[in-house]
Amino acid sequence: MVNQDNQTVNPSKNFVLPFILLLLSRMSLHGYELSQKLQAFGFKTIDQGNLYRQLRQLEKDELVSSEWDTNGSGPAKRRYSITKGGITYLKSYANQLESYQSLLDQFFNMYSSFLELYIPSLQKKDPIEKINKLNRRKNNGTEEE
Repeated sequence: MVNQDNQTVNPSKNFVLPFILLLLSRMSLHGYELSQKLQAFGFKTIDQGNLYRQLRQLEKDELVSSEWDTNGSGPAKRRYSITKGGITYLKSYANQLESYQSLLDQFFNMYSSFLELYIPSLQKKDPIEKINKLNRRKNNGTEEE
């Protein structure tokens, strides 16, 4: 969703699930640590209550497990980890995202052609855009050597 004030894009709340599983596939985390890492990925408006509700649902769905961590100072905290079912789900989701990425690449290729065709003054001569276009070619395996 686009924030009209500063034109930034906030990732969809539904899109947070694969990131939660991805982070937990690398290490077990407390809810607060998970929230901080999600914010670093660009999820700026993570509601703590919703995150913990989502973690509890993931636990019910057997994609995530948790245990009480009593180490350290302060009260005990829940530490979340991904399960084998969560890893399977993450792999499936990654495959879906890969297909979706292909559609997005097609969209942006068509969109770029549209801009160049109908709005000649916006032809990309920007060095940053050239780098982005080269990276897209590399990712699509169409790089010319």
